Amino acid sequence: MNIWIAIGVTAVGCYAVKLIGLLVPAGALERPVVKRLAALLPVALLATLTAQQTFADGRTLVLDAKAAGLAAAAVALLLRAPFLVIVAAAVVVTAGVRALTG
Repeated sequence: MNIWIAIGVTAVGCYAVKLIGLLVPAGALERPVVKRLAALLPVALLATLTAQQTFADGRTLVLDAKAAGLAAAAVALLLRAPFLVIVAAAVVVTAGVRALTG
């Protein structure tokens, strides 16, 4: 029964967030600070999630094959490689490090 309560609370919460978004005046959304924040916030959240998934294991810092793959992707990105090449570089380096380290 607890799972159904959690599903119901989540559904009501999602509806409330959507309703609050619709009630915000248009003038507030046209401010330059709000526009800049809306443009930068998704990038910051994605970078945070990537760092957390790559370097954290619970409460410990981990440097393993995922970190090497991320570094390879960063180098490919700096070299302005196409997206698929960036992903392929990360995959190949991660697999290679895992194969070498067991």
